[in-house]
Amino acid sequence: MKRFVHSMIIALSCASLTVASLSVGAAQAGENLITKASKYSVPETIDRIERATMAKGMQIFARINHGEEAKKVGLDMKPTELLIFGNPKGGTALMVARPTAAIDLPMKALAWEDKDGKVWLSYNSPVLLQERHGLPADLAARLEPVGKLLEQAVE
Repeated sequence: MKRFVHSMIIALSCASLTVASLSVGAAQAGENLITKASKYSVPETIDRIERATMAKGMQIFARINHGEEAKKVGLDMKPTELLIFGNPKGGTALMVARPTAAIDLPMKALAWEDKDGKVWLSYNSPVLLQERHGLPADLAARLEPVGKLLEQAVE
C-alpha cells in the first residue's frame, strides 16, 4: 500500500509539473502572439491584408490555405489561411543583425475561424524577434507599423 501511495504522489507531481509547464508555454506564446477579431471571413481578411501590404510596397511570398489543404487529404479543418509577406529592403537588416531571425521572417498573418464561427487574425509581435533572437529594440521597432497595418485591415 505504501508503494502504491508513493507511486501516486510521484505520478500526480509529474502531472502537475506537466500542466504547469504547458500553462507557462501558453502564456509565453500569448505575450508574443497578437490575436485580434476580424469582422470579415477568413478569405476576405487575408485579401484585405494582401491588398494593404502590397499598397505599402511589400511583397507577397506565399498564401497558404490550410483548410483547403486539409480537405485534399480527407480531413476537416475550419477555414484557416496564412499570408507570408514582407519587404527584403527592411527585413534583410534584421536578418543580417541576427541570422536566426530568418526563421521568423518574412512576416506572417494568420486568419482563422474558431469553433463558434468567429474569425481572428493572429501575428507575431515584433517583441518576439527581440526576445527570441536578441534583436536590438530599434531594429525590432521597424516592424511596429506592420502590426498597425494588419489591425487596420480587419477593422
